[in-house]
Amino acid sequence: MRDLSVYAGRWIALDEHQHIAGVGLTAEAAHRAGRRIRPKETLWLAWVTPHPPYLALPAWPCEPLKALLQEEHLWLVGGAVRDLLLQRPIHDWDFAVEGGACALARRVANALGGAYVALDTERDTGRVVVNDPASDAPITLDFAGLRGGDLATDLALRDFTINALALSLTGEFHDPTGGQADLEAGLVRTTHPGAFSDDPARLLRAVRACGELGFRLEADTAAALRAHRAALRTVAAERSTAELRRIVMSAPAHEPLALAAELGLLELVLPEVTALQEVEQSAPHHHRTAWEHTLTAVAAMEKLLALLKGQPVPPPTQRRVQAPSWAWGTLERTLMPHQTQLVAYLETPLTVETQPAELLKWGALLHDIGKAATRTVDAAERTHFYDHAPLGADLTHARLTALKFPNKARNFVTQLVAAHMRLIGMTKQPPQRRTSYRFYRATGEAGVGVILLALADALAVWGPTLPQDYWDGLLRAAEILLTHYFTQHEEIVAPPPLLTGHDLIALGISPGPELGRWLERLREAQVAAEIQTRAEAQAFIEEKRRNNE
Repeated sequence: MRDLSVYAGRWIALDEHQHIAGVGLTAEAAHRAGRRIRPKETLWLAWVTPHPPYLALPAWPCEPLKALLQEEHLWLVGGAVRDLLLQRPIHDWDFAVEGGACALARRVANALGGAYVALDTERDTGRVVVNDPASDAPITLDFAGLRGGDLATDLALRDFTINALALSLTGEFHDPTGGQADLEAGLVRTTHPGAFSDDPARLLRAVRACGELGFRLEADTAAALRAHRAALRTVAAERSTAELRRIVMSAPAHEPLALAAELGLLELVLPEVTALQEVEQSAPHHHRTAWEHTLTAVAAMEKLLALLKGQPVPPPTQRRVQAPSWAWGTLERTLMPHQTQLVAYLETPLTVETQPAELLKWGALLHDIGKAATRTVDAAERTHFYDHAPLGADLTHARLTALKFPNKARNFVTQLVAAHMRLIGMTKQPPQRRTSYRFYRATGEAGVGVILLALADALAVWGPTLPQDYWDGLLRAAEILLTHYFTQHEEIVAPPPLLTGHDLIALGISPGPELGRWLERLREAQVAAEIQTRAEAQAFIEEKRRNNE
C-alpha cells in the first residue's frame, strides 16, 4: 500500500499509471501541476484524506456528493474503501446512510442527471446509475440505510472484515473489526460467527474474495465455511451463479476453483466438474486425473487470452501451464496476425452480461465433464473417453440451465464443449475451403472460440511433452480456419446465396427437407469455387438431378 501521508489534506493528480503527476491545495492547482508534467495524458484528481490511513478519494463522484449532501450522515463503505486501501480501481460505489437512503438516492440522481432504481424499498436501498464524466461509462452508486441503527453495528453485520470498512466524505476512517490489518496480512475473515448462516451466499463469496485479491482464508473462517457448506443448497441459483462467474473470471482462476473444491463447495454447484477428481487418465495426458487437467486447461486459456490482449500473466498461471517455451512462440506467431479481430471477437458482448472471453474460461472448465461417464480401459491399460464431447455438451447445457445462464451464453459454452475435439482431426490434413465452411456451419458464433479452446486444451494435455509436429499441425489448421473466418468470411464462411428457395422450387424441387439439402449442396459447391454465378448454380442443379446425384 502506497504511503500518501505526505500529501494529507491536499489534492493530487494521477496519470494513467496511477503515478502522482501533480500536487496542490486545490483540485485546480493539482491539475495545473500535473498538466505541466504530463501535458498529453488524461489525469485523474483525488483528495488525500487528512487522517490515517490517508486515502486518495477520487474527485468524482465524491466532490459532487460532498457539495450536495453537506448535512447528511453518509459514509462510503465496503469494497470501495477496501479498494482505496489496496489502490485498486473502484467498481462498486456503496454508501451507508443514516436514514432515508432511497429518498437520498433520488436527490442524487436528479442532481447528477442520472437514473434512480429502487433496489429494496423495505430495506431502504436505492441505486443511482450515472455516466462518469471522464469516461462516459455508466457507473452505479448504491445507497442503503444503516442496519442496526448506527455505523458500528452496520459494519459488524457485514460479511468479512476487509469489507467492514467505512470512510466519511471528510476523510474519517472507521474499521471496527480489524479489516485494515487483515488486508495487510492478506486474509479473508468473517466479521462474526453467524456470518455464513446469516447469508449462505457468503460461502462462495469468501472463495471469490480469495481469488480476486490473491488472499487466503483465515483458519477459523475456513472451519466455519466447511461446517456451513450444506447451506449453499438454499441459495438462489442467480446468486450462486453471480459468485461463480466472478470466481471463473478471477486471474488465476484455477486457485479459487481448487479452493472451492477442497472446501466442498464446488460439488454443490458444479458436481459434474468435481466428479473429474476421480477420473484417471493415461498418456498423452501428463496429469493423472481429469480434474488436474481441467484446472490446467483453465490456466492455459487464461494465458492465451492474456497473450492476445497484451496483458501480464499471473505467476501462478505461468507455473501451472508447463508447455515448452517454443510452443508459446509459435502460438504467438500464429495468432498475432489476427490479434485485432480476435480481441474484438473476445470483447464484443454476446449478451448484456457476458462476453466470449469469459465464456471461453467456462468452456475450459466444462470441456471434459463427459469423461466421468465415458471412461473405458483397453487391453493395453490405456484409458479412452469415447463420445465424451457430445455427452459433455448435454451435461453443460443442463448445468448452465440450472444455473440460470442467459440462453445465448449457455448455448455458446455448450457448443464449445461439443466441438472442442474437432481441430484434432485437422492436424494431418489441413482444412480445405469446404472443411472450413462445414466447421463454422456446425459451430456458429462459437467457432473461433472452439479454435482457441482446442489450442488451450492441447497445451494442458501434453504439458512439457508436447510434440512439435503435432503442435505445428494444430497451429496450421488454426491459422487456415482463422484466415478463412476473418479475411474470407463472405467467400467461405457465409457466402451470399446464388439461388433462393423460390428459385429451386421454380426448377422443380419440392419444398421441405429436400429443398434444404439442395441449398446446402449449392453453398458447399460455391465455397469450393465449383460454381460462382447464378447461371452456374442453375446448371449445377440441373446436371445433378439429371444424373440422379
